[in-house]
Amino acid sequence: MLTRRIIPCLDVTDGRVVKGTNFVNLRDAGDPVELGKRYNDEGADELVFLDITASSDKRAILHDLVKRVASTIFIPFTVGGGINDISTIETVLNAGADKVSINTAAIRTPELITEASNRFGNQCVVVAIDAKQVGDTWEIYTHGGRNPTGINAIEWAQKMATLGAGELLVTSMDRDGTKSGYDIGLTQSISEAVQIPVIASGGAGTTDHIVDTLKICDAALLASLLHFGELTVGEIKSECLTQGLPIRPT
Repeated sequence: MLTRRIIPCLDVTDGRVVKGTNFVNLRDAGDPVELGKRYNDEGADELVFLDITASSDKRAILHDLVKRVASTIFIPFTVGGGINDISTIETVLNAGADKVSINTAAIRTPELITEASNRFGNQCVVVAIDAKQVGDTWEIYTHGGRNPTGINAIEWAQKMATLGAGELLVTSMDRDGTKSGYDIGLTQSISEAVQIPVIASGGAGTTDHIVDTLKICDAALLASLLHFGELTVGEIKSECLTQGLPIRPT
């Protein structure tokens, strides 16, 4: 088994970290620079920064804020939100990101994934998939969970892997912020369908939830549990090690 990763996520709007439930009812969670430094110091494996209203507001990502966060951390840093073209990807990478997360633009112009992978290396290209269960499968949504696409999430994951994505960030909209556990069905279905790393997101409420999902995918994304002080990165990693998961100690 490859080493599993614990990845805090900063959902940012108007320069602040926020967290909601099922992508709505957002509440303030703090300053992204302060939180980023805290998670770096706690021993997080990576950090994700998502400007969650950039696409819906049709604006560029907050480059200055990305630079400020990047300057305080020494772990791999993924940045997403409103990334629509090669020029923006280059700007974000130059601002201090190690990877970019692309969601809405991948659906509008799938060839961007191949172009970005060829230009910067597939290790820099993360495709984000926001999915909601519809019947016995999952449908992809865009623009921060606002717009349904009619696209099957499993088939889309396979297509993105084929086009050059280096990693998939899979969020269950049904579980987001609920603390009821990750959507194991969604996570496992995508993990079994592709040969690239899968990050599970949405629903972590206990260390058991995290351990269970890390048995079937490569990384767990966390927000509420960490932002509001219910668990620390160290506590999560300690439990993962106790359960026999390969993970980098803090």
